[in-house]
Amino acid sequence: MRIHFEPTPLAAGRCKDVSGEINVLALVKGEERYIFLFDDSNRAETLRMFGRYASNPDLSFTWYDAAVLSQKLRQATKKESRQQRFQLPQPSDIEDWF
Repeated sequence: MRIHFEPTPLAAGRCKDVSGEINVLALVKGEERYIFLFDDSNRAETLRMFGRYASNPDLSFTWYDAAVLSQKLRQATKKESRQQRFQLPQPSDIEDWF
């Protein structure tokens, strides 16, 4: 089994604040595993990394793989932006207060 892991600023310890959530995208291709760890601040770097992997002829990672993982990354971003981080009381909740 071959595991490909590219250190991002987060994984390489160059990120100063790791109090946020860490996102994981993984791709399994036969015996190979491609694992990408990233946070909100380095999503763009992760997208560039997909391109570097796809353009590397020594890897089985294809441009199709890069496109699929890019779409997954963007879908996760949209889903997170739609979710509220905090449950704040709304004016319609006043009857529940008493």
